[in-house]
Amino acid sequence: MVENAPKIDEVLPKFIEFTKGSVLVAHNSSFDLGFVTHFAKEYNLKIENKAIDTLAISRELYEYYENHKLGTIAQNMGIPLEGAHRAINDVRATTEIFNQMIKDINKKGLNIKGYVYSVIDKEIKNIPYNHVIIFAKNYIGLKNLYKLISFSHLFNFHKKPRIARSLLNRYREGLIVGSACELGELYQAIINKKEESEIVDIAKYYDYLEIQPLGNNQFYIDNGKVNGIQDLIDVNKRIIDLGDKLHIPVVATTDAHFLNPEDEIYRRIIMSGQGYSDADKQAPLYFRTTDEMRKEFYYLDKEKIEEIVVTNTNKIADMCENIQPVPDGTYPPSIEGSEENIKKISYESAREIYGEKLPEIVEKRLEKELVPIIKYGFAVMYIIARELVIKSNENGYLVGSRGSVGSSFVATMTGITEVNPLPAHYICSKCKYSEFPNTTLTTGIDLDDKMCPNCNIQMNKNGMDIPFETFLGFKGDKSPDIDLNFSGDYQSKAHNHTELLFGKSKTFRAGTIGTIADKTAYGFVRKYYDEKQKPILMPEINRISRGCTGIKRTTGQHPGGIIVVPKDKEIYDFCPIQKPADDVFAKSITTHFDFHSIHDNLLKLDILGHDDPTMIRMLQDLTGVNPLTIPLDEKKVMSLFSSTEVLGVTKEQINSETGTFAVPEFGTKFVRQMLIDTKPTTFGELIRISGLSHGTDVWIGNAQTLIENKVATLKEAICTRDDIMIYLIQMGEEPSIAFKTMENVRKGKGLTEEMEKAMIQANVPDWYIDSCKKIKYMFPKAHAAAYVMMAYRIAYFKVYYKKEFYATYLTVRANSFISDIMLNGKDIVKNAIKDYESRENLSQTDKDTLTVLEVINELYEREIKFLPVDIYLSLSNKFLVEEEGIRPPLTALTGFGGVDAEKLIEARKQGKFESIEDVQIKAKLGKVSIEVLEKNGCFKNMPKSSQLNFLDL
Repeated sequence: MVENAPKIDEVLPKFIEFTKGSVLVAHNSSFDLGFVTHFAKEYNLKIENKAIDTLAISRELYEYYENHKLGTIAQNMGIPLEGAHRAINDVRATTEIFNQMIKDINKKGLNIKGYVYSVIDKEIKNIPYNHVIIFAKNYIGLKNLYKLISFSHLFNFHKKPRIARSLLNRYREGLIVGSACELGELYQAIINKKEESEIVDIAKYYDYLEIQPLGNNQFYIDNGKVNGIQDLIDVNKRIIDLGDKLHIPVVATTDAHFLNPEDEIYRRIIMSGQGYSDADKQAPLYFRTTDEMRKEFYYLDKEKIEEIVVTNTNKIADMCENIQPVPDGTYPPSIEGSEENIKKISYESAREIYGEKLPEIVEKRLEKELVPIIKYGFAVMYIIARELVIKSNENGYLVGSRGSVGSSFVATMTGITEVNPLPAHYICSKCKYSEFPNTTLTTGIDLDDKMCPNCNIQMNKNGMDIPFETFLGFKGDKSPDIDLNFSGDYQSKAHNHTELLFGKSKTFRAGTIGTIADKTAYGFVRKYYDEKQKPILMPEINRISRGCTGIKRTTGQHPGGIIVVPKDKEIYDFCPIQKPADDVFAKSITTHFDFHSIHDNLLKLDILGHDDPTMIRMLQDLTGVNPLTIPLDEKKVMSLFSSTEVLGVTKEQINSETGTFAVPEFGTKFVRQMLIDTKPTTFGELIRISGLSHGTDVWIGNAQTLIENKVATLKEAICTRDDIMIYLIQMGEEPSIAFKTMENVRKGKGLTEEMEKAMIQANVPDWYIDSCKKIKYMFPKAHAAAYVMMAYRIAYFKVYYKKEFYATYLTVRANSFISDIMLNGKDIVKNAIKDYESRENLSQTDKDTLTVLEVINELYEREIKFLPVDIYLSLSNKFLVEEEGIRPPLTALTGFGGVDAEKLIEARKQGKFESIEDVQIKAKLGKVSIEVLEKNGCFKNMPKSSQLNFLDL
């Protein structure tokens, strides 16, 4: 098509003439215009056009697009683009896209001229940069500041976020821009002796000019850039003269990086730990008082000192309105009809379970909850969570609830949680007859079996007896969380579904900020003094370490937190956004602020990945047993928590008095000892033990001691946060004080004087008060109940479907699998266990390996065997249940990875392998992988080569 077209030396001058004085529009303009400027330079032609890049506009306006290719933008806008990458077709599409962009830019109150830049601009990483100070003087400025921070992180990041001047111009409304420190362009222009006219033009750009103490820039003298102090004084005086000449206020600032002069040691240690070679050359960047600042500018007259230190400083401060980084109030997303729907769904579900005429206790609980849920705008949270749970269930995965959401009966009726918080009760599944007996039992599962008086069939038992107030507070205005455990296999789909519900521009991953921890700070300090060979005493190391602890080190993202922005707001109304850990290649976008800063303002959905739902799904697939039909009071399963008898092994065989290895919540050595100490026989007791095991300073040195000394029983000890509120109300305390006490204790804040006084007046025992004071964190009962329900179902499979249970556990949970030990029989496994137990200070990896070894020892003792890994029969990463035993996957072999496993499985579809060489060629395996297979007997009698040997004939 271009065979007879004119050459570039003929076309380019005509193109430059034709476009003279025009603004050029292109998609990814730096690519297209890069060629133009390159050849213009080659042919000594001058190109002075300005340009607009539709790629840059798309990134700003449509950050929720999956990508910003021309085809993607055209598709989202409904603009036809056939025959992409042909110049005429791309131009037509770009024209229509640009016209739509102009409309969208105008809607946002922006000016298209703000997107214009010079075609000779270089790539962001090659552009020299300067420092600038930006203040938001009102809420318009704050939002623009958040946009600048966001775009600099998302699109202009190179080692550090950078703000293009054109971007700053675009979003300058409501901002105050200062010339900054010696790295500002004004200071640099003066010290590098630029032309006067250029310096004046630079100064005019700023709303105020800065000068700083001479000590801040002492390094210019040290490196020979200036001759002495007088040169630094002259630069500051020059900036003051510019301010006077241009009527721009000049402000004296400290550029403070730490509070006190002696605190420079912390900055020095941190910089040294991060590899800065000039860490020891610390400028005096401490926060100075007004009098200290006056003395710093001794070379000026008193009037000028007062002007730059006091008057102008206050002038800039007074330009800023009293604004706050995050607006007050809650801003939940809206889904039309949420309030009506939640009420309708709740009552329909309740009638389906309890009958058309609801029992009074059921109706009262529904009304009690629905009023504040609707009043405070939380209905939408329930609807969203319900949608996500239903979607997961439709894909075959149960969803576990976390936190206190199981305290809400509306959450139960809307299908968000399995936990039923009503008091213990019976229900007939046929005629809907129900009974709420007067009992001290804390869960209906522990009620005696009872026949329905109408149908003569055994009634269902339910109710965990959990107060709603734990979830939403006594006034119904506590900011609630609905935390859900999805299968790890399904978690990403749940995240994607949230984006579909609200749109990509309204959903962001919850950002986190990682700080320097105690041990890291200690390491920085120790390393610094060791390298300098300076003696230092341990108390001094500890003091300096404390000063370095808590400083921001990196950013990240919450494992499952999704922040949702309402339709009528933008994320920039609340915070900036960025890539996690400044990884420009990361797919997710997170909040720039730590999610705790906006937790009470925007809806945060916790869509977490968890192994229990994955195990349940795999067990259901292997056995055909619906986990929801498993009775939670099954006697043999309950015996697991106090004995090994039901497994057909002795405690000596598996070195455990309980049979709970590999049962979630109850498999660790710590919790097994709790089971031995408490000897549970009921489901309610298991819930209490789960609460104790997840708390901090709740069991050891607290409840454990009380139970051992017979001061309190398991039933009386504080096990979950709800226990405190319920007990104090029973003792006669005013409910709101009881609630506040519970909240204080569960957060580790102890008791206020008022709380302790109220407890004493209510005749609360001293041991109970002391126990409250020791607690640092407490689990809600609803969370413990949800976990135990999942664990009990998994334990059921351990009792009745042993091969399926171990195959599932090893597939889902056993990350530390060492084939050389674990696949070679009981004796080798037992010796390995002794070896690990004899070691001191086991690493976490070693602890995980020991756990798997204990489970595999139990597997062998239950007379289950491993079948050989087989290159034709073994799966990639799942343990396979067969009649004779469990066949490990290919990846169970130490040193054989998932990629090679998939390649081998694909290759075996072609039929039998003729030789080891044939396996290597067809599966494209490396030498090491072949050696692993050969070492583990996977090739049996297979010849090494496919070539015929005449001796074999």
